[in-house]
Amino acid sequence: MPAVDHHQHIFSAGSAALARGFRPIDGANLIALLDAAGIRRAAVLSSAYLWSNPNLPSVDDEYARVKAENDWTSEQVARFPERLRGLCGLNPLRDYALDEIRRCSADRSLRFGIKLHFGNSDVDLDNLDHVVRLQHVFRAANDNGMAIVVHMRSSITRRRPYGAAQVRTFIDRVLPSAPDIPIQIAHLAGGGTFDDPKVDEALGEFNRAFRSKDPRVAHVWMDVSGIAGYGDWRDKAALIAQRIRGVGLERILYGSDSANDDGLSPQAAWAAFRALPLSEEQFRTITTNVAPYMR
Repeated sequence: MPAVDHHQHIFSAGSAALARGFRPIDGANLIALLDAAGIRRAAVLSSAYLWSNPNLPSVDDEYARVKAENDWTSEQVARFPERLRGLCGLNPLRDYALDEIRRCSADRSLRFGIKLHFGNSDVDLDNLDHVVRLQHVFRAANDNGMAIVVHMRSSITRRRPYGAAQVRTFIDRVLPSAPDIPIQIAHLAGGGTFDDPKVDEALGEFNRAFRSKDPRVAHVWMDVSGIAGYGDWRDKAALIAQRIRGVGLERILYGSDSANDDGLSPQAAWAAFRALPLSEEQFRTITTNVAPYMR
C-alpha cells in the first residue's frame, strides 16, 4: 500500500455547502476512509480557496472565511498528528495571499505548505499580472520553507488557455522564485482525468524539462490523483502508464483526491491505480515515494 496519500481534502459544513452538492468531511471521516484503504498517512490540502472561486457565489468577508476554513483544517489535522499533515489553501491572485502565507507559516499544523488551484482561482499564465503575483507567492512560500501543491490546469469553465506554452511560462517565469522547496504538480499536470489532450501536451512539456535535466524542475514532483478511475481511463491505461514512466518513477507521488461529490474513496482509487499496466517494481517505487514535506 502507499506510504502516503499525497492528495486529500476535507470540507467544513460551510465550504461543502458553497461547493454545491458536496458533503462535509472532517478529519475523523478521512481517517476512516484511509483505514479502509490500508493507507497510514495523508496530505490534507485545505479547500479554503473555494471561498474565492469566481465560478461560485461571491461571499461577504471573503478573507475572513478563507482564514476560518484554514483554521478549521488546522484543527482537524491537529487531532491526528501522526496520520495527517495539513497544507494551507489560498487564491494566489488575492491581495491577502502573502498575509495568509505568513499566517499559515506560524500554524503548527499548516506550516508545511500551501495548496494553489489555478482553475478555481482563474489563474491565467498568459496574463503578466497573474505571473507576477505568482512569483510573489512562490517566493513567499520559499522564504517560509513551505512546499507548494499546485493544480495547474487553468479554468475550463472560462476556457483559459492551457498546454505547452503555459507550462513553459511556469517553468521559465514562476519556478525560479521557489528554488529551495518541493513543488508538487497535481493530477499529472491536469485537472483530473487524462481525457483532455491539453493535459498530455502540458505533461509533455514537463517531461522535456525533466529529460534535459533543467535545474528549475529538479525539485518538481507529479502526483497521480484523479487519473485512474476517472473518465475514459481504461482506454488510456497504456498511455497513462507510459507517461508515468516518462516522468520518472522517482518523481511520482501517489494521491487519490477527495471522495466528495463523484470522487472515489481512497480504497477505490488505489484499486483503479493498481489496474494500470505498470510492473510490480514500478508500483513498489511509487508506493514508497514520500514528498519531503511529509517526512
